[in-house]
Amino acid sequence: MKTILIGALAVLAVFSACQRRTVQPRPTIPLVLSVSADTAGTGHIAARAGHIGPAGSVAIIGEPGDAITLARYFQVSDSRDNIDGREKRDSLPDFSGETFEVILDNYNDPYEHFLSEGPDAAERLDSLREAAVRGALFAWDSTCVKTPAKLLIFTSSLQAEFGLFDVDTLQQLTGGRSLLVSPARVMLESAYAQGDRHIVVWTTPRIQASGAWQAVFRREGWEDATLSVIAPASALDIRTEFRSLLRQYRSEGRKMDVLLLDTYSANPSYLSSELDIIRQGGTEEDAFFDRMIPRTFHFMEPKSALVKATYDLLRSGNLFTHRIARPAIRYYETEESPLGLPVLEEVDASYVETAYVQDFR
Repeated sequence: MKTILIGALAVLAVFSACQRRTVQPRPTIPLVLSVSADTAGTGHIAARAGHIGPAGSVAIIGEPGDAITLARYFQVSDSRDNIDGREKRDSLPDFSGETFEVILDNYNDPYEHFLSEGPDAAERLDSLREAAVRGALFAWDSTCVKTPAKLLIFTSSLQAEFGLFDVDTLQQLTGGRSLLVSPARVMLESAYAQGDRHIVVWTTPRIQASGAWQAVFRREGWEDATLSVIAPASALDIRTEFRSLLRQYRSEGRKMDVLLLDTYSANPSYLSSELDIIRQGGTEEDAFFDRMIPRTFHFMEPKSALVKATYDLLRSGNLFTHRIARPAIRYYETEESPLGLPVLEEVDASYVETAYVQDFR
């Protein structure tokens, strides 16, 4: 059964294009200016409520399959010692006492639909940016979610790249102070910190063409590192796609230090077993691939990278709730209101199981 939570966010006004102004080096979207200007409005109050504090929740915002998968991974994560934070299992959930408010963005799913090459390309990207802002507002608004978020995770590398600038700008204009997490930035920074200098990203053709990963990499300014974003030919078997990616990368003439998987569904163990076959050098191509991939090579997927980054952020900022309880998950779903705008509804776990989970088992 669904509990409908339709608030004033559904009727947020949007300034016309002539009212844009530059807040940062590039202009933000009109929705951000609208919300920040209406100091008595629901949106402004919600944005201001986003705060850094132990009592807040962790919001996970994204396409339903990705958001559910990540939330469940958070709930069972046990790779750190709960006392001193060492990377050591202690049979206790790493996020004991935390509440995860999971916003399943059914209204905008899939985000790649916002990518186009026609005359409306910029307008469609602005719509993706607006979706990120509305997701953040939902996560901060106590009339929508039970606990305003202290930390927001955007599961989509695409939406994070094009929308987090606007979310951050809104916080600057309203005084909100939530932490914002981007999977692309987390994975790239983690790879670089581990000493990887030839970084490869496995993504889809449309995200590759969008330049989202490339933009994050450029902002880091790593002159001693290289990035290759590859969208291999699709196949029925992930092992076949992996070999297709290696063939494309072969022309780069460089080693491959790490392969970042821009998906929440890939199982790195399948790729590792295929790499073991390649290491045996059964064919001339396998022997070349083996020389291209050093023994220090590793795969990185977003679930573990985001969990580690979130844990480190909460611990370094003393933001854990310190409650002794199993991590809680509350699910919400975006749907279209009679006015044609997204609204948020709380949904229970049985609904999520029926509506979404069976689709990606």
